Amino acid sequence: MQGWDVTLYSKFDLQLKLEVYIHSGNIMSADTKIAELLTELHQLIKQTQEERSRSEHNLLNIQKTHERMQTENKTSPYYRTKLRGLYTTARADAEAECSILRHALDKIAEIKSLLEERRIAAKMAGVNSDNDPPRKTMRRGVLMTLLQQSAMTLPLWIGKPGDSPPPLCGAMPANSDYVAKQGDKVAARVKAVDGDEQWILAEVVSYSHSTNKYEVDDIDEEGKERHTLSRRRIIPLPQWKANPETDPEALFSKDQLVLALYPQTTCFYRALIHTHPHRPQDDYSVLFEDTSYADGYSPPLNVAQRYVVACKENKKK
Repeated sequence: MQGWDVTLYSKFDLQLKLEVYIHSGNIMSADTKIAELLTELHQLIKQTQEERSRSEHNLLNIQKTHERMQTENKTSPYYRTKLRGLYTTARADAEAECSILRHALDKIAEIKSLLEERRIAAKMAGVNSDNDPPRKTMRRGVLMTLLQQSAMTLPLWIGKPGDSPPPLCGAMPANSDYVAKQGDKVAARVKAVDGDEQWILAEVVSYSHSTNKYEVDDIDEEGKERHTLSRRRIIPLPQWKANPETDPEALFSKDQLVLALYPQTTCFYRALIHTHPHRPQDDYSVLFEDTSYADGYSPPLNVAQRYVVACKENKKK
């Protein structure tokens, strides 16, 4: 803070300047750490390729041994012993590669966390700085693209053999004592301008343990609204995608009632699961409640796992 003339500022002004200074320092610190992690990630990727290249010779030996056995049309003790050794080596190679990949995934998760911290720090610095120009409203198309990217980059839960999907993996609910962090995206039930209540996509600003209430911002900056809401009006979004091939129990079932983000909007509406994802990259297909259709539901629409949460209201409106 060298060069500041304390006499020129009130106590309140100094507090704001100090917060800007701290947040700016956090941004620079995050940038340095991210650069280090990217270097480490690059090395892990190289190690993965080296491990894979090293194991290819053993896999080729397995293939050739099977071909010889088929040609000779017999399984001798020699071939059984040889294959046992080759498969033992192949399993060890696969486990080594898997370990490196898990380490790389941890680095990616850490980088994403730091990027989110940097975004929040930049947002706080912008809010607290009187000298910055007014924040511009994000164009609708840009916002929709960002929401789509957020859904696509949601990490896939990859557990070890025997692991169960954790809370907030796909359809798995949060623990009862869970508190969403600053910057987390949630479904929030708010009162609309006309007095009706609706579920919107929001970002957590803070949580008060004394009042058990959240402060959240409407993600749609056109609204520029901040809401103070009780915990029962907040539903955390999934933090991992569920893998249908390994963890089908972490997906919503067909005909289950959910809240889903309507395409090209920032509002959640009640819907029934039409089909669930069959591959990790697939979306849900849902039927939104819509009285303009004879059967009361819209045609099937795709919604990413990121934006499908359990509906607390069981009765159809």
